[in-house]
Amino acid sequence: MNQPHARSGDSSLLDHELARGADASVIGLVSCLIEDAHTRGASDIHIDPSREELRVRLRLDGVLADYPALPKSLQLEIVSRIKVLSGLRTDEHQAPQDGRFRHSLADGSFIDVRVSIAPTYHGENAVLRLLASRAEDFSLSMLGFSEADKKKVEAAIRKPNGMILATGPTGSGKTTTLYTLIKMLNAPEVSIVTIEDPIEYSIDSIEQIQVNPRTGLTFATGLRSILRQDPDIIMVGEIRDAETAGIAVNTALTGHLLLSTLHTNDAATTLPRLTDMGIDPYLVASTINLAMGQRLVRRICSECRTERAITESMVEALAHITIAKPFAVGESVSYGAGCDACGESGYRGRITINEVLVADEDVKNAILRKASAAEIRAIAVSRGMTTMLEDGFAKVRAGHTTVEEILRVIHE
Repeated sequence: MNQPHARSGDSSLLDHELARGADASVIGLVSCLIEDAHTRGASDIHIDPSREELRVRLRLDGVLADYPALPKSLQLEIVSRIKVLSGLRTDEHQAPQDGRFRHSLADGSFIDVRVSIAPTYHGENAVLRLLASRAEDFSLSMLGFSEADKKKVEAAIRKPNGMILATGPTGSGKTTTLYTLIKMLNAPEVSIVTIEDPIEYSIDSIEQIQVNPRTGLTFATGLRSILRQDPDIIMVGEIRDAETAGIAVNTALTGHLLLSTLHTNDAATTLPRLTDMGIDPYLVASTINLAMGQRLVRRICSECRTERAITESMVEALAHITIAKPFAVGESVSYGAGCDACGESGYRGRITINEVLVADEDVKNAILRKASAAEIRAIAVSRGMTTMLEDGFAKVRAGHTTVEEILRVIHE
């Protein structure tokens, strides 16, 4: 999940446009901001109004970083320009609006930009999600899945029906993981239909439907319509409510392979969560093939990677999240010292830490007797599941990330 990281230096593109003073074009400013953020490898642009200025921040490898502020006088024009690009109402200033647009680059490539605008105390803000990477370019290995977990996922997607769920908080890469699976499944002999809110990646060879509550097109109603489209594989952007969950389970029961996401802390919690949403345990046990829990952690910059010893304070910090002692004091691990390539952060790009829970007979029997998430987790671990925490420690030892990143992301 790497992006180009030209992070050194100032915001030259934007500075050049602002230097034009009265001749500065808002069209040029917005374009320069998007292109400079893309060059730096940002995933999001936050444009937040304050009393005296327009604060701008870029999310680099999952962490927000300040960017040169813009004059407050440009707020209305910049937000209006973003609305025009996104096809949103320019005369609406009191209600949230969501949209998207495509920004073309000089080299002929493009960036898909997802837009969210909301009214705040000091005026409307704008958050732009940059979707420059194409899902077709990803593989499970690139995302960070271990060889053992890859085999489990590959076995699950070969089944003709059932449910495969990706779980984790917002921004943990769940949709990218599902699109990677869609890419693996995509073939001329199968029909793939998705319903999403919003459509994150545009893929020409599959049918994609955008949720639109204003016209009554929700996940639930859209899923009902999809079933009349003769699909083989269905991807639902998110199971948000009991109605969608019920239709999704019935869809998986009737001979379809269904992929979706669910907001839970880990893979084991996914199964009791479905029963909490009113799904009969028998139906959950009959349909679930696989549950994948994941988080995104920052990858160590390859330009400034160096070695250091595990300290006693690190071991003590890890003791709060795990009973086992994964590292010994004095053990050598990698970290990023900081350089121009990574903006002195020591990190460059991101990678997932994962856990893949296979719904085998033992797990299904636990679901049927309404076992707790902790019990299901213990069964899965006894059957060979590597937890996210263990996967994170393995990636620390492999030199992909740091102990600090695991501590930042895992809250147990």
